[in-house]
Amino acid sequence: MMMDPAHGTIGSEEADTRDLQQNNFADAGGNAQPHQEARRVNNDPRAGKQKGNQPRRDRRDVHGWVVLDKPIGMTSTQAVAVLKRLFNAKRAGHAGTLDPLASGGLPIALGEATKTVPFVMDGRKRYRFTVCWGEERDTDDIEGQATATSDQRPTREAIEALLPRFTGVIEQVPPRYSAIKVQGERAYDLARDGEIVELAPRPIEIHHLNLVDQPDNDRAVFEAECGKGTYVRALARDMGRILGTFGHICALRRTLVGPFGENDMIPLDQLEALCDRAASGEGSLADALMPVETALDDIPALAVTRADAARLHRGQAVLLRGRDAPTSSGTVYVTVAGRLLALAEVGNGEIIPKRVFNLTGLTASTGRNERN
Repeated sequence: MMMDPAHGTIGSEEADTRDLQQNNFADAGGNAQPHQEARRVNNDPRAGKQKGNQPRRDRRDVHGWVVLDKPIGMTSTQAVAVLKRLFNAKRAGHAGTLDPLASGGLPIALGEATKTVPFVMDGRKRYRFTVCWGEERDTDDIEGQATATSDQRPTREAIEALLPRFTGVIEQVPPRYSAIKVQGERAYDLARDGEIVELAPRPIEIHHLNLVDQPDNDRAVFEAECGKGTYVRALARDMGRILGTFGHICALRRTLVGPFGENDMIPLDQLEALCDRAASGEGSLADALMPVETALDDIPALAVTRADAARLHRGQAVLLRGRDAPTSSGTVYVTVAGRLLALAEVGNGEIIPKRVFNLTGLTASTGRNERN
């Protein structure tokens, strides 16, 4: 056996998430449950509209990640449904909801990649966002109703002097319109019904917060890299209050989600074009997939023999032996002949499988195994 450290990753989390399709707000922590959709397929890989009397076919096994450059106006739920149809996939889910008003990285897991969603959810996230000064809104973004106004506008010096207060581990009160539960009810449901929602502050971590542009007195553009549970909307609200001018998010783009950056993102129109080429035999949807193990860049990889792989695949533990046996303990991802086999725990002289992968079906093309 031989263990090599996997490439490091940057990752983080936020809970700025609303699903307009459901007319409510979803938790940005994301549910990480595979998208469940009634079976609807045909000979077109997009499986959208049924054409004439063409025979229907079962959905297929597709395994990997697609990092959609989500357009403004689309909910995360809609995005998952679209990609599920494009790939004619059996299972799909996303790793962290992105507001409909926001654009940028929405990692969508297909097939066995759904087993690695938590590793992406726990990673850092990076945002570029614009705060409009002078109004605080009930949703803390441009879609809400104004609740407080001010004619005062902050100077660049005042904004920059404030930023250290919002860097590091801080306490943050989530927005009233969030998916946090209050006595069994979602906060957004209570707020929508006109009830007063009091949410307790929670510790979050903001690794970096920078002012990158100030187009005019009414707007300021920021970049933030933050950890799990951070609400960018609440960040804009709190800065506006301290500056005495009030504020809300009027533009938001996510540029990093765990190991997935802007170079990994694919616009929807490019995916649709690739689907058309694949349907005519001129390409493969595998070219849009990133390997399942891309989500595991932050943990070590452990290579095993085929004999040990057979035991792990049956859910049986494998004893560590020989001078090449790793001395460390903790979570690893196991490979055999360069192929992902399982997530496992190493400890007490053995490898204990926790999640076994079955990658039979459509997977990432060879070229996608190299990170950009």
